[in-house]
Amino acid sequence: MKQVDVHTKFGDLTVTEDGGAVIRLSWGRSECADRSDVLDTAVAQLRAYDAGTLEEFDLPLEVRGSQLQRDVCAAMSDIPYGQTVTYGDIAKALGVPAQAIGQACGGNPIPIIIPCHRVMGAKGLTGFSGAGGVETKVALLRHEGGFLI
Repeated sequence: MKQVDVHTKFGDLTVTEDGGAVIRLSWGRSECADRSDVLDTAVAQLRAYDAGTLEEFDLPLEVRGSQLQRDVCAAMSDIPYGQTVTYGDIAKALGVPAQAIGQACGGNPIPIIIPCHRVMGAKGLTGFSGAGGVETKVALLRHEGGFLI
């Protein structure tokens, strides 16, 4: 596995690649500076997203997890920039309970790129598993113009 760090206004992020695909994005620094086409592209796209010039990531991704985890990540990937859906919307589309969707969102291994921050509870804002919790979720949504308090 290869890793690289990138600084954004949403925090320091580490991108992990394995087998030619991004498999993880996490908050914090790995102090690694590996190079590959995939990592270089991921860093460039994250910087462009951070600058407000990229709305859709185009990276090879591999979600490692259960079929439900992969299905939920695919559904989240389809949420357009600046828009939100509810756990219930995804649950209805996949035919599973909303609680299972919430757990899968919380287990998203590639946040920001797979936009779990665009998923809300039926009554509005809910938690976020990234560093900074709900504040980071709000910052990401505000960045996209999809959520204003």
